[in-house]
Amino acid sequence: MASLNSISLQTLPPLSNSKPFNFILPQSQCPALTTTRSRRLCSVTTTATATAKELELLPVHSPSDMIMGELCRNQNTEDPDNPLVSCMSLVNHSLRRALAAAIVVVHISSPLPYFSLADYSVPPAKAVLYSPDTKVPRTGELALRRAIPANTNMKAIQDSLEDISYLLRIPQRKPYGTMEGNVKKALKIAMDEKEAILGNIPSQLKERGTLLYTSLIDGKGGLKALLECIKEKDPDKVSVGLASSLDTVAELELLQAPGLSFLLPEQYLKYPRLAGRGTVEFTIEKQDGSTFSPQAGGKAKSTANIQVIIDGYSAPLTAGNFAKLVMDGAYDGTKLSCTSQAVLSDNTLDRSIGYSVPLEIMPSGQFEPLYKTTLSVQDGELPVLPLSVYGAVAMAHSEVSEEYSSPNQFFFYLYDKRNAGLGGLSFDEGQFSVFGYTTVGREILSQIKTGDVIRSAKLVEGRDRLVLPNES
Repeated sequence: MASLNSISLQTLPPLSNSKPFNFILPQSQCPALTTTRSRRLCSVTTTATATAKELELLPVHSPSDMIMGELCRNQNTEDPDNPLVSCMSLVNHSLRRALAAAIVVVHISSPLPYFSLADYSVPPAKAVLYSPDTKVPRTGELALRRAIPANTNMKAIQDSLEDISYLLRIPQRKPYGTMEGNVKKALKIAMDEKEAILGNIPSQLKERGTLLYTSLIDGKGGLKALLECIKEKDPDKVSVGLASSLDTVAELELLQAPGLSFLLPEQYLKYPRLAGRGTVEFTIEKQDGSTFSPQAGGKAKSTANIQVIIDGYSAPLTAGNFAKLVMDGAYDGTKLSCTSQAVLSDNTLDRSIGYSVPLEIMPSGQFEPLYKTTLSVQDGELPVLPLSVYGAVAMAHSEVSEEYSSPNQFFFYLYDKRNAGLGGLSFDEGQFSVFGYTTVGREILSQIKTGDVIRSAKLVEGRDRLVLPNES
């Protein structure tokens, strides 16, 4: 911390054009002053129009002198011959000195006026680790929505609406005015860019797109309805309306992205690939005679269903290999094992079942995945499909090389913030090929025990987007 006397004129606040700026000279430089009080300090007042040469002639000892000069500015106009006035002035002077000292302590304890903010900024490479509010998606739905390669107008609408999700987390007085501004911004983009939004939808899907667009603007769960919820200042209604609007946004974005937005390297065309999204439904069965906890109003059963959406937009090879394994019935009857952080499929399947796909991770802000390369979270790299989400689905590493994924072993990740690193990120973030998220039955994952079995796994949606090597 710099001392008071080491602070130069350049580091002090700029001169005001409307208020005088006070400099204090010690008694030795004010020989003409004769009163007791005025000999202690004298206030030399200059204005913002003072020349640099004039300022150089005025010694500045410390900001405390300057503050004292401001407090004592009118002191020497008092009557020195009136004892009562003199006594009161001395008392006032003591109080002023105490106040000035307190102001100086507060002023010096805050470094901002004297030091550049750059001295305290976090280097971009480490920002993700030092920010507890890192906006990494915390739900599978949010991560999947952000992964859709839609046009810029829809992404702008999406970003504006997603910001409301963070505003809703603010306790007590929520910033409804800001939320209203976000929705109005999204509504303006949607109405002004209607032609561009619908123009990105293939002709065979145009009718569906037009219906969704109308619903986004005027529908029961549309933007205009969301505005009314915000005006009512009911957080529950806002949350429901926001979820509905974002679901419609995602549906429109999916229509705009019928396939991959990049070309795969030629050497990887030998693998199955998923050009879009797919949905896999698992039926899990208990083997120890216990049951899964029933949902509200339901009955306890020994079986439960889990639904996973797999994403070929960000991990086409990994999702494609998994979809083919599901179609081939490779996981039917597979045993599961559990750790504190994951539910893993049995690794005793024949290695010839499935493809050993290279590690495949798409970094945020990029348009195509990286292969055989992990991400360095310490350097600020984050994947489009993060592992740090409860119910994330990823492939285990190959036993031969960590540059490749296992041909068939996968796991459900049981993210727990208590076991995460700084910024709430998993210590394994950026190290595995994440290719989907559990969207239905997340509560079942924590109830699975080692020895439970995948009774069946079915690809219920996405078969038309799966491209097999001999179909290329």
